Amino acid sequence: MQSYIIGRAAVAALTAALLVPLAACSSSDDSRKDAGAETASGSGSAAPEAHLTVLAAASLTDVFKTAGAAYEQAHPGTKLTFSFAGSQELVAQVSQGSPADVLVTADTKSMDKVRADTGTPAIIARNRLVIATGEGNPHQVDELKDLADTGLKIVLAAPEVPAGKYSKQILDKQNLTVKPVSQEPNVRAVLSKIELGEADAGLVYRTDAESAADKVDAVDIPDGQNAVAQYPAATLKDSENTEAAAAFVAWLSSPEGQKILQDAGFQKP
Repeated sequence: MQSYIIGRAAVAALTAALLVPLAACSSSDDSRKDAGAETASGSGSAAPEAHLTVLAAASLTDVFKTAGAAYEQAHPGTKLTFSFAGSQELVAQVSQGSPADVLVTADTKSMDKVRADTGTPAIIARNRLVIATGEGNPHQVDELKDLADTGLKIVLAAPEVPAGKYSKQILDKQNLTVKPVSQEPNVRAVLSKIELGEADAGLVYRTDAESAADKVDAVDIPDGQNAVAQYPAATLKDSENTEAAAAFVAWLSSPEGQKILQDAGFQKP
């Protein structure tokens, strides 16, 4: 009887010894699974948490590429795709239901046209116009009234484009009649005409001229004769990524976003 009891005790001890490594192995497997799940759902995931489409005014082309890269680096779960065009074109896209998450225009009037489709806009930057000329300013364009010279080829943004509206505003204020050789669908097209030598001068934003400083010269316009462009940003109500879209809009007004905008020549909101 005593030997039977001893035998049962030995079996129990042997069983416990075998179960310990099995439990340890199971715990290790569970830990690896948990770690894998955390990686898949965390910042290390290859798949972005949100893929945002941002409709942005053409004059933001260069700075938003820089801002987008910085934002994606700081928010590895977000992927940004930008679509740049004249604000009037962007507004038309929103009105037609084109899928997007954020809208940034170069004037408040354009944004107001789609107020029913957006969240509350926030002004993220301001800008001013300059006279852009060919490199070295070969025609000696020094002030606004020089644009009325019929011997010069002047190019402006079309009247429905924010840059065109601002241009008309400041020219009318000086009682100047300017007959452009072309009116372009966005301000970057105006800049391109001057860069290519297809026009002698035109009105663009200061930031546009600075982006092409090796190809064009910029003639400042006195503040009293100038116009201030405002850039509102807003989320779109039909966005499928409302939280991520709101986070990007808020970041544009953050110290990090503002530094990038101001380093590119944009003024404070």
